[in-house]
Amino acid sequence: MINWLSQIAAVTWLNLRTIGQRRGASTAAAFGILVVVAVFIAILSIAVGFRQTMTSTGDPATVIVLRGGSDSEMTSGIARDSARIISEAPGLLRSPAGPLASAELFVIVDVPKRTTKTDANVPLRGVQPAAFAVRRNFRLLEGRRFETGKNEVIVGQGAAKEFAGLEVGHQLRWGENTWTVVGIFSDGGSLSESEIWCDVDVLQPAYRRTGFQSVHARLESAAAYDRFKDALTADPRLDILVQRETDYYAGQSEALTALVYALGILICPLMVAGAVFGALNTMFSSVSTRSREIATLRALGFGSGPVVISVMVESLFLAAVGGGVGAAFAYYAFNGFRAATINWQSFSQVSFAFRVTPALLATGTGIALAIGLVGGLLPAIRAARLPVATALREL
Repeated sequence: MINWLSQIAAVTWLNLRTIGQRRGASTAAAFGILVVVAVFIAILSIAVGFRQTMTSTGDPATVIVLRGGSDSEMTSGIARDSARIISEAPGLLRSPAGPLASAELFVIVDVPKRTTKTDANVPLRGVQPAAFAVRRNFRLLEGRRFETGKNEVIVGQGAAKEFAGLEVGHQLRWGENTWTVVGIFSDGGSLSESEIWCDVDVLQPAYRRTGFQSVHARLESAAAYDRFKDALTADPRLDILVQRETDYYAGQSEALTALVYALGILICPLMVAGAVFGALNTMFSSVSTRSREIATLRALGFGSGPVVISVMVESLFLAAVGGGVGAAFAYYAFNGFRAATINWQSFSQVSFAFRVTPALLATGTGIALAIGLVGGLLPAIRAARLPVATALREL
């Protein structure tokens, strides 16, 4: 057993030491694997980042109320009287200023992107004063809050970075009003950071609306959800749908997430196949150019097992190098990279950051090692079956 292990160590070390002599083919194989891993991680980091932005919005103690049968705020509508009934339901958290419930209106406005200068759909959300307490992660980063009754807006930091003209002090024309940007805010990386907020009582006449589209409310605790929901759904005056905000926004992310994963499933196998063929070509070339060495070792008494393992280790080594560099490149190039894309449920732009998670890095590295394993298997078997006499006659 010790002799067998020493043979493996000797042959493997010989293989690894001579990689530099085959640097062209070895570099090509490692680079192919690098590209596969980097592209795989980059594509899926879009889905992870978008979903994280959506699911980080809200918490289990926060609910959203829509009209019954609605699948998004864009298709919902809630009358003023219904909004008042919702704000009086049991289970709502109350402050000295009143219940923590904000009846809100959601419209789409055109704002040019910084990069392309073309107009994009950006959400303009009218909120009530309670909205700032309902979103407990709300923080002002610059300027101040809008004043009630005035044509003033505050902008999420994601929207401020992605779209032009949203700096504090700028004025914009939407609907029948001219609006002044008075502040920039954050909300814990949630979807709200892609929005623009204003006073709902100012937004309604600007767009000739009389009602709302949703009510966002904070409960006494997450356990109060059933009591709140049961009270509202049992009220014959209402036709509404009650959801936790976490569940609602997770559902809003499904369309784009599924699309990105489908794209990854379509593209990555083709790239993996190309990388496998590249690894096969490299390792077959390695075995062919080293047939003299392999034959000599076999003639000296080295077994076929150590030869097989040494070729496999060389292939895995190249795959690990390519995969590791590809994963590192994807992390430093894409993690935190900000972009904006359309949310198909609301047809508005969502600003989000790519997220390269440890799970994605581990998966990408695993794919690289799998490529190395498959790419080295057949050449390793060929090396083990190489007739000693035939190989020596080729010298």
